[in-house]
Amino acid sequence: MRHEFDILSPDGNLIDIHCHRQTPAGHVQIVSLDTMEFAAGPWTPSPDLIAPSNNESAAKTLLVDHESRRYFSLGIHPWFIERQDRNLALQTLANASQNPKLLAIGECGLDKCIATPMSLQIEVFTRQIECAEHIGKPLIIHCVKAFNELIQIKKNCKAGPAWIIHGFNANPVLAEQLINQGCYLSLGRALLNPRGKAGQVLTRMPLDRLFLETDAAEDTQIGAIYAAAAKIVGLDIATLQEQIHGNFKRVFLND
Repeated sequence: MRHEFDILSPDGNLIDIHCHRQTPAGHVQIVSLDTMEFAAGPWTPSPDLIAPSNNESAAKTLLVDHESRRYFSLGIHPWFIERQDRNLALQTLANASQNPKLLAIGECGLDKCIATPMSLQIEVFTRQIECAEHIGKPLIIHCVKAFNELIQIKKNCKAGPAWIIHGFNANPVLAEQLINQGCYLSLGRALLNPRGKAGQVLTRMPLDRLFLETDAAEDTQIGAIYAAAAKIVGLDIATLQEQIHGNFKRVFLND
């Protein structure tokens, strides 16, 4: 299926599937937005989540500039569950579902390092899984020290849109468990330490389950992440780029 926008033009663009700040480079970006911010209106984004560009609202640029390669994901982050009306947040997700710039639900997920009760986190996460299944969009998932719970939820879910674990930086055994459950892994700045856990995961995982991201890093460009990943797996950047383009088209564009 061809997407409305030609985001994979053959001009050397890289794909950053999860970021919080727009950059001037012409690469494909999926900017992560939270429903709490989005519900306030696309003209007044939080500067903590998106940095304005050229003194204009970044969200305005994101949502109305159909020629750009910037897209967005939208979700209820576990950190912000108790800071907003959950029913309103879920309605915000539903209202945004037909926006052609929306490519994924998230980031959403589970986090054991916050005070929000796990039962509430699971409830809100489950509702977002249902939303993703209903609109046919992949999930971008935040998970901190709650992988047992996450895997159990995944086992209980019917086959549906892809789950992408963003910023994965745990051990290869856990990576294998997630991949065996059908998940994709998105690796980021941790790859700049080739001897770290993310580098070990990358050398062992199938590349058809790989994405790359910058997340909230302000001093790291997506090109540096691609270069580090290519070096770790012994590929040239163009070959790695082609692989991730294929993954992207399959997961985000149903192609």
